[in-house]
Amino acid sequence: MKERIAITIGDPAGVGAEVVLKALADPAVAELAQWLVIGDESPLNAAGEKAQIDPQTLACEFLYANQLPADEPIAFGALRAEYGAAAVDYVRRATLLCTAGEAAAMVTAPLNKEAVTLSGRHFTGHTEYIAELCHATESRMLLASERVRVSTVHVTTHVPLEKACHADVHRVLRTIQLGHEALLLMLRRAPRIGVCGLNPHAGEHGLFGRQEIDVIAPAIEQARALGIDCRGPLPPDTAYVRALRGEFDLIVAQYHDQGHIPMKLIDFEETVNMSLGIPIIRTSVDHGTAFDIAGKNQADARNMKAAMRLAVRMAEGRRALAAAGTIASQESR
Repeated sequence: MKERIAITIGDPAGVGAEVVLKALADPAVAELAQWLVIGDESPLNAAGEKAQIDPQTLACEFLYANQLPADEPIAFGALRAEYGAAAVDYVRRATLLCTAGEAAAMVTAPLNKEAVTLSGRHFTGHTEYIAELCHATESRMLLASERVRVSTVHVTTHVPLEKACHADVHRVLRTIQLGHEALLLMLRRAPRIGVCGLNPHAGEHGLFGRQEIDVIAPAIEQARALGIDCRGPLPPDTAYVRALRGEFDLIVAQYHDQGHIPMKLIDFEETVNMSLGIPIIRTSVDHGTAFDIAGKNQADARNMKAAMRLAVRMAEGRRALAAAGTIASQESR
């Protein structure tokens, strides 16, 4: 039986609706799941007109949010509070479907944080907002590349670099655990994990800082005691070289750019963003709203297709491992 998976179209003024429609127009992607597209009718029709795709001909369901007037033209590329509010509502609806068991996973197109802020809501990102809706207290971001089979999970993401330097043992350990659980669903086997140090050369035995000695190494030892295959602290400048050569399935990065820069360099077009530490499966494109090309039929749907494929794989992996009795639900943690 195919999984039912929700897709949000993101900011109505961006490329979200366009890449969703283009992805669903690919028969190889459309047949993977029962797709439920969540958004307003006006941006879907406007994007479909530009891309010459009739949404009603696609093999999917539509859940219209009715946040925007159906007959009002979409101002592509415009930063508007009502668009930000609508995009957040799409995410809320998809999240509630997943928590209610009416969808096995959700895939999100990009929204614009500034537009959301204009609507009066404090918003730092999809991951944090979905975690709030799910009452989850320890969410993390993971980047996955289907093409090169390397993933990255971040100890910290959208915080000042100075704050990222003060992560504690529990946070590093929990990040390793969440990455381990996610890769189990992807690979259906125990992953090999490499943990980066924070400082150059992983601190060089304390010469360049003590975070590796006082925080990261103890977290690794505790993870190993739990049966997790992880090694480190690794010098950050060579960790991804070793992963690309097949030594690791997952790299634990200590802060945003330590993980994002190599992942986007490795596979910018198809790297997928995934939320961990929440009781549902959520994947996303790893690009923004692209206001400069919105409404011009220039958006590339490869990243959306990759996010949709990963959502299917994760949902099927969760079902398979649950049936085998080898996975504990995140809700019980």
